Amino acid sequence: MSELLEDVYAQRFSDADAAAKNAIWREITAFLQRYVPEHGAVLDIACDRGDFIRNISASEKWATDLRDVSSHLPQEVRFVQANGLELDRHLPHDHFDVAFMSNYLEHLANGEAVVEQLRVARALLKPGGRVVVLQPNVRLVGGAYWDFIDHSVMLTERSLVEAGELAGLRTVELIVRFLPYTTKSRLPQSPRLVRAYLGFRPAWRLLGKQTLYVGGK
Repeated sequence: MSELLEDVYAQRFSDADAAAKNAIWREITAFLQRYVPEHGAVLDIACDRGDFIRNISASEKWATDLRDVSSHLPQEVRFVQANGLELDRHLPHDHFDVAFMSNYLEHLANGEAVVEQLRVARALLKPGGRVVVLQPNVRLVGGAYWDFIDHSVMLTERSLVEAGELAGLRTVELIVRFLPYTTKSRLPQSPRLVRAYLGFRPAWRLLGKQTLYVGGK
């Protein structure tokens, strides 16, 4: 599976794409910082090249991925190569203030795996900790959801909340329409446009295809 993912991501994102994506994520993490205590411990699950964990402020940063992506991460990030569904075997329980996932759950095998992944993330959180999920919403995206060969599970805001509840999480916040579908969407593209977009919520109702879910332990 990890070899397939290497091939998929190598074809999907060039080095130039990765640099542009990181610039966009600097703006996104500035918005998401409100959910992450700067003196806390944060975990980025399925981190890829670390666009979130590189740009977020926290005193303790951890990241995991099925692939060895450690060469893309800053030195201050503690990287653990592992299957996300098995993180409770590799990471300390009741330790993290925030566990973050972006565009990940749709790659799991089925709904049962989605619930299990959220259960595993919950086990790693301190009491009062939060799972923050940024997730494409198939109800909003439509058929384009299947433009990526590695998408397997259909998720809407309702099924995401239901999965969180089954995993023992309470819904703290749900923004149904948040970001456009992908970083290759037509708008916005530049960091300046992303900043303007995030600051103008009416635009979310027009372009937002991804849902932001925050669940509490």
